[in-house]
Amino acid sequence: MVCVSRLFQRLVFVVSVVIFASLGLGYLLGDLGYIGVHAGNEQDAAYPQMRVYAEVLSKIQNYYVTPPNIPDVTSGALHGLLDSLDSDSSYLTASEYKIYKDRPASENAQVGLTVSKRFGYATIVNVLPGSPADQAHLHDGDVIDLIEGQSTHQLPIALVRFMLDGKAGAPVTISVVRPFKPDPDKVVLTRADLAAPALGEKFYENATILYLKPGVLTAARVDDLAARIKGAGKGHKILLDLRDTSGEDLSQGLRLANFFIRQGALASLQGQKFPQQTFSADPALCLTDAPVVVLVNRGTYGAPELTAAAIEGLKRGDVVGERTFGEASVQKTINLPDGAAMLLTVAKYQDPAGKKIDDEAVTPTVVVAGPEDNSELFQTSSGDSQLDQALDLLKSKNS
Repeated sequence: MVCVSRLFQRLVFVVSVVIFASLGLGYLLGDLGYIGVHAGNEQDAAYPQMRVYAEVLSKIQNYYVTPPNIPDVTSGALHGLLDSLDSDSSYLTASEYKIYKDRPASENAQVGLTVSKRFGYATIVNVLPGSPADQAHLHDGDVIDLIEGQSTHQLPIALVRFMLDGKAGAPVTISVVRPFKPDPDKVVLTRADLAAPALGEKFYENATILYLKPGVLTAARVDDLAARIKGAGKGHKILLDLRDTSGEDLSQGLRLANFFIRQGALASLQGQKFPQQTFSADPALCLTDAPVVVLVNRGTYGAPELTAAAIEGLKRGDVVGERTFGEASVQKTINLPDGAAMLLTVAKYQDPAGKKIDDEAVTPTVVVAGPEDNSELFQTSSGDSQLDQALDLLKSKNS
């Protein structure tokens, strides 16, 4: 029975391609800009495979152990098809898309989690300090197995994020699988209207090193960072702590990088049919030429990854810590004829060396395991070996 189930799962994926081709191929190709001979060639190449897929679908309908519900089968398969592309691409059925669009703007209270897909399941990227998730002792790397009784393996990440948000004061129940624990934990979180974390600021080494921890990268927070850098004066070295920091507005990551970089290409953006863009530093936005070190970890997500990648790629400063999460792309919502929709990744950001951040993340110039990963042998007096390494690097640099 297990073998039959596995075979059926594989066949379901094949069926998804049939439905995708028959319902949406022409529509999607037109929407994404495939025209003329190119579109014809693409479709001609697909025809032999489509005939095979149709034959497989016929065999499933006629010979599978029980008569399958084809609409349910194909809906699940389409979810899997989009999820297989990357962590952000999603397929929403007509009913899912209607719920997704129609939620009132007032129902945006949160639990304090940044989540993405890893290994097919929703995974916690980072946790907002002081949030309901933080109070429940959730951590980056924890896997959300279920949300309101539904497996996140079967939900697009857009819906997982949608289900975590809601009315302030309303609970949401999740099942969490933690590292090195065999059984999942049931956790009930109460949504709340959450404020952005406070900007962390501190001076080290007789006030020669300015430590800044934004916590989140929004336009307002980047403005705050600019004010702190200007206020510190030109002689101060900067330690920028982007660990466990998220930012949905990727342009703010580039703006922050520009504060430390006078010239050069900070990043580029391109996709198969997406107009290629290069983001060059504006000398007028540069605020300091003083030495800078950036701290990152696996909870560094989105806009701050662009900051770290630009500073490292243009050799403006060292990046210390762990490999970042890997999230820097552009999605497009594509409406389908039956009321369903696709959230499709159409472009990805590249670092100055041309590496796609979404695929390869940012690897530090100096790799140091996080405090939670260090053995006692490598623990320091501060308990934060990444911070200590970053401070040592800055101490060795001339202002």
